[in-house]
Amino acid sequence: MTAVLARMFGFDRIEIAEDIVQDTLLKALNEWRSQIPENPSAWLYRVAKNQALDLLRREKLFGEIKEELTYLSEQQEHVLGKLFLDDEIEDSQLRMLFACCHPAIALESQITLSLKTLGGLSAAEIARAFLTTEDTINKRLYRAKEKIRSEQIVLEVPQSKELVVRLEAVLKIVYLIFNEGYSSSYPDQVIRHDLCEDAIRICLLLTRNTLTNLPKTNALLALMCFQAARFPARLDDKGAIVLLKDQDRSLWDAFMTSRAYEFFRKSSAGNEISEYHIEAAIASYHASAKSFEKTNWEVILRLYNLLADIKPTPFVFLNRAIVKGYVYGAKVALEDLVKLESLHQNYVYQTAKGDLYAELKENTLARQCYEKALNLVTSEPEKRLLEKKMRQLKGL
Repeated sequence: MTAVLARMFGFDRIEIAEDIVQDTLLKALNEWRSQIPENPSAWLYRVAKNQALDLLRREKLFGEIKEELTYLSEQQEHVLGKLFLDDEIEDSQLRMLFACCHPAIALESQITLSLKTLGGLSAAEIARAFLTTEDTINKRLYRAKEKIRSEQIVLEVPQSKELVVRLEAVLKIVYLIFNEGYSSSYPDQVIRHDLCEDAIRICLLLTRNTLTNLPKTNALLALMCFQAARFPARLDDKGAIVLLKDQDRSLWDAFMTSRAYEFFRKSSAGNEISEYHIEAAIASYHASAKSFEKTNWEVILRLYNLLADIKPTPFVFLNRAIVKGYVYGAKVALEDLVKLESLHQNYVYQTAKGDLYAELKENTLARQCYEKALNLVTSEPEKRLLEKKMRQLKGL
């Protein structure tokens, strides 16, 4: 809805679009308490459309809208209705995504703005993705919106080479939206299927455009399909987390896996090897392994070494250290982990250290790490998993 309304009002008035969406959702919150409508999406679009029309009439903004949307007053409702058709919604979202990635806006602000407006992520969720603070994220959002307003950046899909230049940031945004869905920071949700589905859908749209249907686009789509295929096995029937080594692989979605391999084959065209190619390759080795024990950890480690060269981030080093543990043992993995002090306040890091100490029978140190992780984590299922690990240390 934000993308559609921003397309109508103009990118420099994105806050008007956001206000209308917020008001629409508040109305839904109040009116759906007794009964959810038969078609919730249509209800939301209708209310948003009516609010937009009221605002236009009240503030007499018709003359300021882009020429192609300036119609006679009796056609205005028809125009708004048309904008909320499925293909127009998709087009508006892609326009918004590429507009957010305008080169006049700093890269980190491009990504932050897109995650907020298109991904619907909160400042806290975006801060988690960037390993920074909410205050920093809010400042980036403010600067990006000021840049849009002052330079009158328009909501349009760039042409030819400029579109390809912006694609790198667009793919990064899609990747981060999927990651937040894959490992949600919501207290009661491990997986946010809505975010994952939206990321896959947007990436699929990119593969349908000849300019953006590049090998790295297909590689990212393959990666997300490989990961999504494991969703049915990641939680048990009580909502508890099931670790990869304990998952019932017969529950993995065979259709999603086959689609992943299809996109992975398409990604092999050309000579470029992106971070998405390597991550998709890692995911493919997990998908092809008959069991956790039969996973080819040596090849996966070599892939992580390649990934660390082109994407030297703390989490890549963290995952590489964990894989080293499967190849060379827990002691070697710990030597790598202790060097990652920038992740000291991250619960995933503390949990990984705890697991390695537990494997080495250093139960006191393992418990200390698990306790630190418990103090840092917000997810209830993650807390229950950590508590289970602590009970196992006591032999319970």
